[in-house]
Amino acid sequence: MRDATEEAPALRRRALLAGLSAGLVAGLGALPLAAGRAARAQTPAPGYPNRPVTVIVPFAPGGSTDFVARLLAQHLSARLNGSFVVENRAGGSGTLGHGAVARARPDGYTLGVSPTGTFALAPFLFEKLPYDSEKGFAPISLLAGNAMFVCVHASSPIRDYAGLVAAARAQPGRLSYASAGAGTIAHLAPELMLDMSGTEMLHVAYRSGGLQVQAVIAREAQLGFIDTVTAIPYIQSGELRALAVTSPERSPQVPQVPTLAECGLAGYRATNDFGFFAPAGSPPEIVRQLSASAREILALPEVRVRFEAAAIDIYAGTAEAFPPYQAEEARRWGELIRRRNIRME
Repeated sequence: MRDATEEAPALRRRALLAGLSAGLVAGLGALPLAAGRAARAQTPAPGYPNRPVTVIVPFAPGGSTDFVARLLAQHLSARLNGSFVVENRAGGSGTLGHGAVARARPDGYTLGVSPTGTFALAPFLFEKLPYDSEKGFAPISLLAGNAMFVCVHASSPIRDYAGLVAAARAQPGRLSYASAGAGTIAHLAPELMLDMSGTEMLHVAYRSGGLQVQAVIAREAQLGFIDTVTAIPYIQSGELRALAVTSPERSPQVPQVPTLAECGLAGYRATNDFGFFAPAGSPPEIVRQLSASAREILALPEVRVRFEAAAIDIYAGTAEAFPPYQAEEARRWGELIRRRNIRME
């Protein structure tokens, strides 16, 4: 089995994010001075927006993607003196809504916020997509990202990661994990753990993060990799027990929970990152204005507080920095998908 430390070390990711652009920051809302000067120097798109702008989220309401998109839309509305309205179009592991952005008129009035599973993983999971994942979009910004907690029911006999591995090895393929949908990061992150630990479990796909967490609470599945926005309230209330977190560092909100790397999976990392997109061919001046506005919004203290409470890291990237980042994520997850022969029907 290939050593996964070659695929996802935290330092490699940090170096990538830091080196892509002066505007790309892997910290909680830290906006570099150079990026701030660039944002102020942007020429605004005259008259934009002069009608409502639709921001498509390719999943049902609730969960981290919806949270990020709604907070962004709220502040874009105020900052650009317009109306940015979130529209949820769930289906096809995010490809339905993401494809709607690609097919929209490239005039700046249809945008999208999509997670890693949609913009980086889908091309490897589906035989054919109804859009070109590389050429169908004008990237605006890599906004933010969050980790997942490896959660079991509070009454589960599994107390820690070592207990989880022992149970999985005692019952190969019998333990089940719930995901927020086939092909999502909540599906692939457990597969990375299984690949690195040499264990097997049964995947049970649900249609959203909300249904995923309810499945674990109802004990329909033994565990789930649940995003921080959804998981933290249940961990704090005592309904769920967190065995580990998928980020390279511990979560400040639940610092007693170790990382999977600390538990023995050296180099493990799986985060759900959120990209901001327009259709390919969108006016460059609108893309620049949206990118600069997004970075300014993500630097606001009130936004940073909201993201910090949800354990979401702010990246605030530039449009130019997005394609190299997307290519790196596609590379490392594509290798896992091929190695484990994961396919979508």
